[in-house]
Amino acid sequence: MRIGINPEKENNQLTLESYHRVVIPVYIPNLEEDYFKDGLVVFKLCVESLLHTIHSKTRISLIDNGCCKVVQEYLKDLFYSNTEIDQLLNSKINLGKVNAIYSAVKSNLEPLITISDADVMFLPNWQRNVEGVLRDFPESGMVSPVPSSLGYRSAFLNSTMYYGVFKGKIKFEDIVNPEGLLKFQDSIGREMYSKIHLEKYLTLSNAKNSAVIGCGHFVATLRADIFKAAPPEVCQHKIVGGSESTYFDIPNDEAGYLRLATKDNYAYHLGNVFEPWMQTKMETILQQPKEDQLLEELPKGKPMSAMQFTIGKILRILLLKKFSKQYFKTKGIKTAY
Repeated sequence: MRIGINPEKENNQLTLESYHRVVIPVYIPNLEEDYFKDGLVVFKLCVESLLHTIHSKTRISLIDNGCCKVVQEYLKDLFYSNTEIDQLLNSKINLGKVNAIYSAVKSNLEPLITISDADVMFLPNWQRNVEGVLRDFPESGMVSPVPSSLGYRSAFLNSTMYYGVFKGKIKFEDIVNPEGLLKFQDSIGREMYSKIHLEKYLTLSNAKNSAVIGCGHFVATLRADIFKAAPPEVCQHKIVGGSESTYFDIPNDEAGYLRLATKDNYAYHLGNVFEPWMQTKMETILQQPKEDQLLEELPKGKPMSAMQFTIGKILRILLLKKFSKQYFKTKGIKTAY
């Protein structure tokens, strides 16, 4: 039996008080195995740094993606004690990274969505600078606060290459923060960068701003439109297996958007082992004023066309693959890059 009229029927329009959402899936199934034993400590650094570096128009979705009870309780405490964390989604099984993220992004209205692993430390001004790139490059769809001098090697830069050759300017610039690249290299436990890669990176510029070409997706901010271009099928892989490329990188590129990163480093990938420097860095973050610089206006996305994407694909193969040595010489790089 039903009595009366649901008042929401007369007030049925969703209102949006935020324009930026951060989505973090958390998978810490136990604290005993070597791989996961520092997982909770590292995640605490992640969420505490995030809470201190976001502005007031940001909301956070945390996803319990099959966590152990201790972590579940911590997630509940975070949810009930922080207004910025307005969603806690629970799954008793590991849905996989992509499916967990999509469970949140498909049900929210913010035009900007940052996806992040649970082992990222957010540094002051990350949001201001990422949003600045998205504002100054309306053609951009995916921007990371962590630059990489190897980001240009991605196969998913076809739209970016078209823009760089015909609308903006591609050039090599001195790396602003080589330490950031070294921190990332250390966090994944293998050597990535040669000497030249710690000195120069390939950038894209226009009259308003410049950014590094390419980015990873352990932390990146995407326009919500990108997710609409993703495959409709459920992802069949928990992690890797091309899943992130299929559901993030390819939709961004084929939709005609640029893939960029900030020139300075505004986040650290911590990995799964706690190190004392992390706590020291956390203390310096907490000593700084909380960020609250908002975008006055976020321009609507201006993607490249399908024809421009195709031309960019040809340019990427020719300039960054087949004749990269000759092309880089025209940009001032004489050694192998």
